[in-house]
Amino acid sequence: MRRRPKYRRIVLKLSGESLARKNGFGIDYETVKTLAKQIKEIHDIGVELGIVIGGGNILRGVAESNRGMDRASADYMGMLATIFNSLALQNALENIDVQVRVLSAIEIRQLAEPYIRNRALRHLEKGRVVIFASGTGSPFFTTDTAAALRAMEINADVILKATKVDGVYDRDPMKDSRAKRFKSLKYIDVLDKNLKVIDATAISLCKDNSLPIIVFNIKKLGNIRRIVCGERIGTIISQ
Repeated sequence: MRRRPKYRRIVLKLSGESLARKNGFGIDYETVKTLAKQIKEIHDIGVELGIVIGGGNILRGVAESNRGMDRASADYMGMLATIFNSLALQNALENIDVQVRVLSAIEIRQLAEPYIRNRALRHLEKGRVVIFASGTGSPFFTTDTAAALRAMEINADVILKATKVDGVYDRDPMKDSRAKRFKSLKYIDVLDKNLKVIDATAISLCKDNSLPIIVFNIKKLGNIRRIVCGERIGTIISQ
């Protein structure tokens, strides 16, 4: 018997590193295919799904600006990197019979549709997965902020923030074995404690619009399906 999902419409926020090779760079297509299968699981039970992908496996705007590149130029390059990742995920999903549309905040018609809110809503209503590429389309904003913005524009029920650890910790669990995981946090706690799991602009947007965020481990297969079906996985950030 198919379990009914708890959430009708979600935004899945993926880092570029979640598509990367073992060295953290480039695109590992086997990893992309595994991710696509997890996305298909929730698509098949009726969840309407928008996806925002970072570009850090190819280029990070902030890192390049720290090396002397103009910040706006570096951020635009980072937006182009998200298109690479979006097209790779689109291809993997279409190969397993999931209908997908890539909508880009930067107009690049040969590769993606321009982002128009009503068009995105229509695709979702027709059962298509929508990948939002190019972040917000403006420099100085992260893809975390893009995920929060798109989630509110499409009236999503929740943002699922995929990471390589199983929630939000008080310190880096990869470096300190004493790190403590939070089961739940208020938005203001994330800001006050200066937790780096999601940027402050995105947290503030979610706080102002009461949009919950669930931070979870994408590396554990089946976690996305478990969350949308109501299991308590990772850390929930809410009011």
